[in-house]
Amino acid sequence: MALALAREVLVQPRFTVSYSSGFHVAVTVLRNIFINHNREFIGKNAGIYQISDVYYRWYQNPYLQKISTSTHPERICWEGSSHAVLLRKLETALKDHQLGEVWESFNDFKNLYGFPKGSLFGKLINELSYSSDPHWLQKACDLVLLVLKEESGLLRLDTLIKLSLSLARSQMPIPASMILRVMLEKETLPPMNVLWLVVLHMVKTEIGTYIASNFLVQICDCFQHLNVNKNDRAKLIKPDTMIFNLVLDACVRFELSFKGQQIIELMSQTGVVADAHSITIIAQIHEMNGQRDELKKFKDHIDRVSAPFVFHYRQFYDSLLSLHFKFNDMDSAADLVLYIYRDRESFPIQNVRKELQKPHFVPLGSDNLKTGLKIQIVPEMLQKDSILKVEGKQELVTFRNGKLTLSNKALAKLINGYKRVGKISDISKFLLSIQKKSHSLEVSRLCSDVIDACIKLHWLETAHDILDDMESAGAPMGCTTYLSLLAAYDKEKMFREAKALLKQMRKAGMVLNFSDEMVVSICRSEAVDKNAMLASSTVISNSDLVEFLVREMREENAVPPTVYEFNSSIYFFFKAKMLADALKAYRRMLEMKIQPTVQTFSNLVCGYSSLGMYRDITIIWGDIKRNMESGNLLVSRDLYEFLLLSFLQGGYFERVMEVIGYMKEHGMFTDKWMYKSEFLKLHVNLYRRLKASKARTDAQSKRLEYVQAFRKWVGID
Repeated sequence: MALALAREVLVQPRFTVSYSSGFHVAVTVLRNIFINHNREFIGKNAGIYQISDVYYRWYQNPYLQKISTSTHPERICWEGSSHAVLLRKLETALKDHQLGEVWESFNDFKNLYGFPKGSLFGKLINELSYSSDPHWLQKACDLVLLVLKEESGLLRLDTLIKLSLSLARSQMPIPASMILRVMLEKETLPPMNVLWLVVLHMVKTEIGTYIASNFLVQICDCFQHLNVNKNDRAKLIKPDTMIFNLVLDACVRFELSFKGQQIIELMSQTGVVADAHSITIIAQIHEMNGQRDELKKFKDHIDRVSAPFVFHYRQFYDSLLSLHFKFNDMDSAADLVLYIYRDRESFPIQNVRKELQKPHFVPLGSDNLKTGLKIQIVPEMLQKDSILKVEGKQELVTFRNGKLTLSNKALAKLINGYKRVGKISDISKFLLSIQKKSHSLEVSRLCSDVIDACIKLHWLETAHDILDDMESAGAPMGCTTYLSLLAAYDKEKMFREAKALLKQMRKAGMVLNFSDEMVVSICRSEAVDKNAMLASSTVISNSDLVEFLVREMREENAVPPTVYEFNSSIYFFFKAKMLADALKAYRRMLEMKIQPTVQTFSNLVCGYSSLGMYRDITIIWGDIKRNMESGNLLVSRDLYEFLLLSFLQGGYFERVMEVIGYMKEHGMFTDKWMYKSEFLKLHVNLYRRLKASKARTDAQSKRLEYVQAFRKWVGID
């Protein structure tokens, strides 16, 4: 009716001449139709074209313009009602890089004609992608996801690549992953060097690392699917060493040990070769998981690397030494330290070097190479143009003057470990062996530093025992060390021990020309001089050693060595598919009242999942909850996620929603896209048309309720 009135008013000259006020009313009506009833007219193209035609005739009539109202239209301009004009307006805004105007022009056009065709839509996304403003980048992402549902043919690969990189650079990992996953669903990815940059930016944050690691899992699944079917696209999808290194390094930084272990196994399954950086990162993940046996499998290969590569493997030896201490294996720790101090100046012979530059297989879990996983490693390979800088921590093993050396913290752990079990003679043997392995000035001071540290801690008997052992081995200490111990005996009024030491010194020819009183006097003056040196700004290495020894005595092992041993056994048995032995180890652990750790339950859940025994995981979930309720266990996010995915794969939706509830309660990030993809892959038609009223049993009705809750949570219609 309003349309008819507007037509009548605008096209009848007599009406407009005689009744200018009436014309004003008609124009106002027409404007309100556009503004207030825009949605009603969208899709009714005939009506729109009629109004546009009527208005155009009015616009071309100068007489009508003279008597028109001065009231201006709002959002949708009268001049922009034609297809060509709106397109020109959008193109002009894009050329001028005016994003606000670009967005308004796009919306005006879309409301009337839908998405722009051809390359214009790509230009729009590119323009939004070039912005550093998260507001416009998010709009670009939302627009891409909208177009996918309506006109996916408008999207070009290069447009999606640019957008994913821009989102990642702006620290928007969730939208960036959405674009990458859209590409992966089409079985395509950015070129690997571009994907490096996207992942590099994503893994700068913890949430970004969660998403990047899950995306890598999805890439590997897609690659394996294409590879099995001998699809040519598999080569384009296969992730390379750099992608794995970036994600694994982030897992170390954010302490995602269980996720890191999964990525290592995927590296093996996809046949990606581990380089020097990979091996170093893998060592840190095995250290976090307490998997000493796994790390020891790499040692023979690493021990043979040439001198230029020694620096790259400092962290490897640091991690292995740390595990020896966690297992309270002081003998293995001492052997490793002695190996570190060996002479590495000579290069391996040429044929050995060539062998080190070829792939070697290292088993993961079971040593049975026929059935178990194995990872390819090339110890003397580094990526060209690497964008990854692996730093690691220098806690136990350091690199100075071109050589690996032992830190005072490591030395303190070794001394305290031997002293705790009364093996003082082993400390002496260790110090003597180091002296024989290396003849540097630093090593020559090591024995005196250890004895001085024992004296400062009032371990006088220990200090005296080491002195005796060194003397018996034909490597006596200097006079200063004897005088320091004598002064300590004098201060503690241990006169009998002092007299015995004096006799020992005379026998060694140290104080032949002095009386006992003169020697004691000299000792006291020596003690004063040493205290003055310690009070000065001079750095004294043995004072640092004393500090670490005190710390070691105060700190108790957070996890008993037996826990690491049980966890290693459970891990090995599951990898070897020895289910009965794995359960026996777990039950034995409970019988001995040894508190299971997150690693214990991770090994159990992963083991059952690998065998498809999802029902048994529900039983383990009960144990996990009991330990959480008693305050004995704090579950990590990656274990929660693995439980969620395992229950999803097994179809235990009540447990799925229960785990989701725990993750929400602890404020943990949930990767809904991944869970949704897994559901659609496994259960796309599950209860799709079944209504609650049609459920045959109470159990089915309850399960339907949890399935519907999950579908709603991940956003499945």
